Amino acid sequence: MEWLSAENVVAVGTAVIGVVASAVMVWYERRVPRRKRIGYRVQMDNPIGDDVRSGRANVRLGLFDETPGMTDATLVLLRIENDGSQSIAGDDYTSRERHGLTAVFTDRTIRGVSVTQPPGTEHLMDHFTPAAGLSYEDGVLRIPRVPLNRGEHFKLLVLLSGGDVGREIRLIGGLRDGEVSPNRSTTPDDQPPLFSRAARLITVLLTVCVVTLALIVVLRDDSPPPIGCEKGTLTVTGSTAFAPVMSELAKKYEQDCEGADIVVDAHGSTAGVRELGEAGAKSSKGSPPVIALSDGPKPSGFPQLRENRVAVSVFVLVVNDDLPVRNLSLADVRRLYRGEIKNWKQLGGPDRPVLLVSRDANSGTRQVFQRRVLGRGEIANSSLDCVHKDDATAPVVRCELDSTGQVLSTVAGLPGAIGYSELNLATGYKGLHQLTLDGHAASVEDLEHGTSAYPYREIEYAYTYGQPPADSLASSFLTYISRGNGQDVIRTHGHLPCGTPVGLKICGTN
Repeated sequence: MEWLSAENVVAVGTAVIGVVASAVMVWYERRVPRRKRIGYRVQMDNPIGDDVRSGRANVRLGLFDETPGMTDATLVLLRIENDGSQSIAGDDYTSRERHGLTAVFTDRTIRGVSVTQPPGTEHLMDHFTPAAGLSYEDGVLRIPRVPLNRGEHFKLLVLLSGGDVGREIRLIGGLRDGEVSPNRSTTPDDQPPLFSRAARLITVLLTVCVVTLALIVVLRDDSPPPIGCEKGTLTVTGSTAFAPVMSELAKKYEQDCEGADIVVDAHGSTAGVRELGEAGAKSSKGSPPVIALSDGPKPSGFPQLRENRVAVSVFVLVVNDDLPVRNLSLADVRRLYRGEIKNWKQLGGPDRPVLLVSRDANSGTRQVFQRRVLGRGEIANSSLDCVHKDDATAPVVRCELDSTGQVLSTVAGLPGAIGYSELNLATGYKGLHQLTLDGHAASVEDLEHGTSAYPYREIEYAYTYGQPPADSLASSFLTYISRGNGQDVIRTHGHLPCGTPVGLKICGTN
């Protein structure tokens, strides 16, 4: 039978090896020291008042019945643990404050806190003092920099009032070379799952491999994909935010493939798409050797351009370090960029004029900002030097710059300035800090975990003029981007490749 040919036997063997490798990698990630990790879970969230709006009201006696303000009280048991593979020291916490972590109880007010620990970890209690940063205010609990050996944990029993049970409880903080994230809460009332999470994951991977292999065998196209090295010249233009990624990918491809010459010449997403369209219209040999990168979909009017979804990029608002502002609501951001907020004191900041540092009209970063955050265009440009108004009737100073790097350096040098950038380029930039939006931080990790409601993000597209020939450098380079080494480079620069399982889901639905 033809489907039992040697090549199909090899394909089946490859699939088996892939499944075994997946299982080994799951074991490796769980057993071999790699990352530091703090996990947290809510083990109890119960009402102890008789005036609760959700949950089942309890019968109260004694102190609970006599103390004022306890009619809508709730008790929360929060477990915090080192569920990674490495110990965590006090200086591993990345917070600039004295404390290491912050627990936020949405719409509730903290009335009291009790700290507990399992037998054998009494030494942890020495770290829970006000001098070490333990404190609370309203619905915010500040937790000290508690060192935790692998597997150690402590619990916080928190008495709250003023809100319903089941409201969001978040633990905020960071670890050097690690992460803080929720894990699954297991309580005595829970029905244990029939299969473990790892078993379910391996089963899903096995099913996907089998189905994919079946489709390859049945629907296989005998024409080989455009893999391998190709010679020639290629120009990559478009997004300046994604230009560092493409520069490194081009360099690696040239090192691996002798005879390839790839030039990265970024002028902004819209300018790159237009340049590609013009090159294609002038070409008499079909698809020209040009790839245009765009932060988000191309503008209308270019029906000949063919899209390739490369990665998910996360962007961020940044402000000069002289401003104490750390979070803005979407409503306040929109008011800022409509010119309605002229001074930072209107947002609780210092008495300093607002300086809007924006990108030019060709910028995909700006278009994503307008589409995903503002819901409209920015106000008119009013300044050439980003300091003085050239138009006296303009509500605020607003300037436009040609690249993300210019925006970052200008914001870092001008007190009162605010701008926007691709996340990885802004991370660690001196003289400025990043803003959260409605309390949501810009984070590729949260995006991968499916816990991010952060709005300022977009798919990165690579456009070609029509379908380039299979043996062309453009086709080979696009394949290189979407596979092994290319995906590693994209990840290194703080983007989520569309070729990963999570990336496929996001890139396919956005």
